[in-house]
Amino acid sequence: MTKLGVDEMEYTRLGSTGLEVSEFCLGCMNFGSDEPWMIGDEAQSREIIDRAIELGINFFDTANVYSRGESEEILGRALAEYDRDELVVATKVFGEMGEGPNKQGLSRKHIRDQIEASLDRLDMEYVDLYQIHRWDDDTPIEETLSALDALVEEGKVRYVGASTMPGWKFSKALYRADIENYERFTCMQPEYNAVDRHEEANLLPICEDQEIGVIPWSPLAGGFLTGKYDRDTDPEEGRAATDEHTRNRFTEENWQVLEEIEAIADHRDATPAQVSLAWLLEKEVVDAPIVGPRTIEHLEENVAALDVSLTEDDVERIEAPIDPRWPK
Repeated sequence: MTKLGVDEMEYTRLGSTGLEVSEFCLGCMNFGSDEPWMIGDEAQSREIIDRAIELGINFFDTANVYSRGESEEILGRALAEYDRDELVVATKVFGEMGEGPNKQGLSRKHIRDQIEASLDRLDMEYVDLYQIHRWDDDTPIEETLSALDALVEEGKVRYVGASTMPGWKFSKALYRADIENYERFTCMQPEYNAVDRHEEANLLPICEDQEIGVIPWSPLAGGFLTGKYDRDTDPEEGRAATDEHTRNRFTEENWQVLEEIEAIADHRDATPAQVSLAWLLEKEVVDAPIVGPRTIEHLEENVAALDVSLTEDDVERIEAPIDPRWPK
């Protein structure tokens, strides 16, 4: 059995739990063939996973809907040779997993069906973190919490988490868990980066107050914060070429943020991606940004952000162009 590498990786506790996770989480949405921007080649995906472990990453995030389970299968095969006790494996439930009734959502039936399917694809007896991918307006939150609580009791899930929802709904879930004595959400996975800061007016204050772990997705804004796109040119490649959400980031204030990041990167002998990730790591509420590199070079660049230190002035310059607001 192969041991985890540790190199220069740092570890933190996830929220108020005793679970130790690396300060970067490897996002596995790229591992599959469902979209043209995904890696497509399993051997290449496994090389990235192996290198992540060599760098000390022990935290991996996937979901049942990523290439309809293909991501989970690739991750499971790649991790089979490593010490399972050192790994923290997270997956999610909610999205559509086939046609017909009961194929999506957060009903007890769908959660039960999907944890078994995810464990089978991962070839594991349990997952460390099971997250609801979105809020389900059609299922009472008490039913969802009860189903998740049972999975923890049975040992199929160690911790439960949530992702991307209005703060009042998340607060409702925490409240119901407390009064009904159900397993409480230990972490939140929000969209959060230097240009997408709306969660500062939504979920992040709740997470800070309730000691909820925060593992942001899209920490580089779909590649926008790497500096790969040009202000005056329509993108012909990269995620923005096909993804409207990424293109919608091409606003004047966001370009101003990027300009500050690029200037700081030049001064720090770093890359814009590293400065952007370092900005996230400066946030006390953030535990482990989820990076989704498509190459080993990008992975190594991302992890090297741990060596980038920002001053208070740097942080203020990056934040100045944007006034965070929750969309109506």
